[in-house]
Order: sequence, then C-alpha cells, then structure tokens
Amino acid sequence: MNDLPENPDASAGSDDSEDAEVRPGPLWRHAVWVVAVTAAGVALGWVGALFRIGPEEFGLPPAAPGALWPYLLAWTAIGLVLAAVLRFVAAKVPVYEPEKAAIGVVLIGTRLSLGWRPEPLEVAGIAAVGLLLVAVWCAVALRGAAVVRRTEEVSRARGTA
Repeated sequence: MNDLPENPDASAGSDDSEDAEVRPGPLWRHAVWVVAVTAAGVALGWVGALFRIGPEEFGLPPAAPGALWPYLLAWTAIGLVLAAVLRFVAAKVPVYEPEKAAIGVVLIGTRLSLGWRPEPLEVAGIAAVGLLLVAVWCAVALRGAAVVRRTEEVSRARGTA
C-alpha cells in the first residue's frame, strides 16, 4: 500500500515534533483546562505520596502527623493560579506543552507537601519556586514569539523595499 498522506499540502507545513501552538478559545474552555490540569497534578501528587501517608504495612511509616486536606487544598489553589498563568500566555503566544509544566509543578509540590508536611511558610516557598518556574516557562515563550514576530517584520520590510 501507499503510505503517503492523502493531502500532501496539509502535512508539509506541520512539524510533528513541534507541540507549541496558540490556544485561543472561549473563556469556559480555558477554565476547564485550568481545572483539569490542576486536578491531574494534585491527584498524581497524592498517588505518588500514598506510600508515605498510608498504613505502615504498605510502606514507610508516615513522615509526619497531621491532616492532609490543608495541603491538598493549598496545592489546588496554587495549581489553579499556575495553570491560569500558563493558559493566559498560551492563549496569546505558542507555549511548549503548558500542561506538562503545570502538572509537573503541582505534582511535585503536592508530593513533597504530603510526604513532608511542611509549615505554611515552607509551602509558600515551594509555591514561589513553582511560580518562578512557570514565569520562566512563559518568558521563554513570549521571547520566542517576539523574535519570530521581529524576524517576520524584517523579512517583510526587505521584501517590499
């Protein structure tokens, strides 16, 4: 059989390794994405910490006593903010895999908090590091978009001159 695409023009411009794209859409779609990514990050962090929060026969003894809900709620709120920042930037310029960045930061923060049970100031420090990572991720995307825009303007100016 022939393995060529049915429409060669459609596949010529697309690069399978490039996942960055502008993600426009209605506000409800952005909100659903933010909630889904946050829920995935918190759930994966909770699953990753189960061996530290379950009964002793399933793993290590619990790292620290205390309730889990404050940490789960804190990382849900932090995750919503981080995911909203990423989605806001992704709606304007192409951002490379914003869902992986958001899920990764929330997963690591949730996992660390549930296994270690830090004080609120330490949770705020971890959240600040996560926000810094997301800010750098967005800054790289914004810088890349600015460079592409400037390059296109220069090539357009040279083409018309």
